[in-house]
Amino acid sequence: MSADVPKCGLAPCSRRVMNLAHFLRQSAKRYPNEIALVWGEQTWTWAQVDARVDATAAALTARGVGKGDRVLVQAKNSNQFLESMFVCFRLGAVWVPTNFRLTAEEVAYLARASGATAMICGGEFADHARTAMEQGIKFVISIGTSNFGDDYDALVAAHQGRLVPVAEVDRDDPCWFFFTSGTTGRPKAAVLTHGQMGFVVTNHLCDLMPGTTQRDVSLAVAPLSHGAGIHALAQVARGAKTVLPSGDRFDPEEAWRLIEQWRVTNMFTVPTILKMLAEHPAAEKYDHSSLRYVIYAGAPMYREDQKRALAKLGKVLVQYFGLGEVTGNITVLPTNMHDPEDGPEVKIGTCGFERTGMQISIQDESGRELSSGETGEICVCGLAVFAGYYDNPEANAKAFHNGWFRTGDLGYLDEQGFLYITGRASDMYISGGSNVYPREIEEKMLTHPAIAEVAIVGVADKLWGEVGIAVCVLRPDVELNERELLAWLAPKVARYKLPKRVFFWDELPRSGYGKITKNMIRAELEARDCLRSEKTAAEA
Repeated sequence: MSADVPKCGLAPCSRRVMNLAHFLRQSAKRYPNEIALVWGEQTWTWAQVDARVDATAAALTARGVGKGDRVLVQAKNSNQFLESMFVCFRLGAVWVPTNFRLTAEEVAYLARASGATAMICGGEFADHARTAMEQGIKFVISIGTSNFGDDYDALVAAHQGRLVPVAEVDRDDPCWFFFTSGTTGRPKAAVLTHGQMGFVVTNHLCDLMPGTTQRDVSLAVAPLSHGAGIHALAQVARGAKTVLPSGDRFDPEEAWRLIEQWRVTNMFTVPTILKMLAEHPAAEKYDHSSLRYVIYAGAPMYREDQKRALAKLGKVLVQYFGLGEVTGNITVLPTNMHDPEDGPEVKIGTCGFERTGMQISIQDESGRELSSGETGEICVCGLAVFAGYYDNPEANAKAFHNGWFRTGDLGYLDEQGFLYITGRASDMYISGGSNVYPREIEEKMLTHPAIAEVAIVGVADKLWGEVGIAVCVLRPDVELNERELLAWLAPKVARYKLPKRVFFWDELPRSGYGKITKNMIRAELEARDCLRSEKTAAEA
């Protein structure tokens, strides 16, 4: 049989799939005059958003951006940020959004690692634009006034009415570089594809928000660069409007006001934000009876916090577990399985069961599947799994085994297939819904002339889920205190990566092999009673 003929006996066929930008076109055709997006006091209809995306796509085309090119986006949530996603998709280019809290140095690395040649950047991030241009960015478009690039809205006005052909895409054509980090601490670009994301959108609508229609309204309280962006894409697919808070800092009062004003029905959040919402006095002040799904992910949620949220909001909570590499699609714990009262039927501590079309396998280090109740590495397969890390064969070799994606998280399945996470194979911890990888911060701290050794571990925190605790050994005959070190480190890493506390020891504990292990660090911190203080040096 010819190698060109599939086993089914049919002639080779294209793997062409729908370009994800067609979601926007569909909603613009069906509901042209209905509101698609709200940001502060401004609103845009579906037809207006679609036309603005066409105009921006024409502007990028005129500058040479085409299929496969990477476009870096450094900005806070805005209409332009959300539009940029569909601009890239429509051109067949790759959307490379950043966490806007990253430093200029960190964004410069993402520019280099992604191979981006174009950038859309908030006007307040001049240093980010400058350092990115030193890494191969050919031009920058500025959102708002700046001195480093053409104004985004001016380009929209100049190209209004111009159309460019929608790129034809295959299932495995990349559409989004979702930056995540590995145990080395260096961010890696997880390649998300048009075919994969088409499944993810369907899965979100099926498992997280069943029954979503154009009458629904979604509030986006997290950066659109990551999970909230995937959530927004699902809203566009159904013609449901998205509401963006006016500021870049989370304001519970404003969130509750918007929920009442726009009759919000669903929102994506993380446990920290959900806890703040449920415990804020404004929850009693505004009507939130419209809420049907309050979706949280990114970190475990304390059971007591769950109970308080359920008591305040009713049975509207939906939990899911998943990594950026699997676009959140591993498990779901739906509304009917969130109960405010403990009881024999309540599965306390689970993050849910397998998402539709996905499969979980708990495996040992050799890849052998373990039985129910046995703890091992959580592995997953299914159409939501990413295509691999961009230009990183070593990371890909470690991440996949016999077709399974190895998450690096540890857990077990019970007899009914509910997943319980027990720990992490890596040292990564999750603070406020964001992944933090200690080695990245440790390497920064070791550049301080006074620091000889450092180790950072993640520990439980009532507000943020987890926070970092750093233990340092100083070089001989030098002095340095906690406040001074954190002030020195602050401009070098994003704020959420800063350790909450720093302790100085004469030496770090080592194993019999001479290795510094995080388990021993954590045990010593507990033995010295260092984990009781919840105030940072700045707060003390």
